Amino acid sequence: MLDFIATRALSRGRLTESVKDLSQAQLNFRLHDNALTIGEMAIHVAGVEVSFASQLLEAELSPAEQKLKSAATDGAVNDLPFPYSESEITPEFVQQCFTTADEWINKLYDQGDAVRSKELKSALGPIISGEGAFVRLGFHPGYHHGQVYLIATSPNFPAN
Repeated sequence: MLDFIATRALSRGRLTESVKDLSQAQLNFRLHDNALTIGEMAIHVAGVEVSFASQLLEAELSPAEQKLKSAATDGAVNDLPFPYSESEITPEFVQQCFTTADEWINKLYDQGDAVRSKELKSALGPIISGEGAFVRLGFHPGYHHGQVYLIATSPNFPAN
C-alpha cells in the first residue's frame, strides 16, 4: 500500500504545487474550445479522487461532495457541461476541492489492503478493482500536471 501512497503523494503534490499560485484568470484560461481549463482539470482530479474513495468505502456524499464527484465525468469525459462555472473556479475553491479529496483519500488509505479487491466504476466507464483505482490515483494527477505545464507556457496565457 505504501507504494501507492507514495506515488499519489508525488504526482498529486506536483499538480497541487503547479496550481496553488495561479489567479482566477489563469485557472479559467481555455487554450481552445475543446480543452479543460487548469481550474477544471484540478477540480476534475479532485472529483475522481472523491468518486473512487466514496465508492470503495461505500460511503454517502454530501450534496457538495456529490457535485464535486460529478466533475470526474461531466464536461471531462462526457458531453454534459462542467458542473462549476468560471465564477466559481477561484484559487480558494480549487484548494478547497483538493482538501476535500485529500480527506476522502486519507479515509481510503486508512482501510489499507482491505479495499484492493473491491470493484468500482471508473470515470471512463469500465469496472475496475480497488487496486486498479490505486494505480489510477497515482497516475491521474501527473497526467494533468503535464497539461497544466503546456497551458501555462502557451503564448496567450494570462500574466496574472
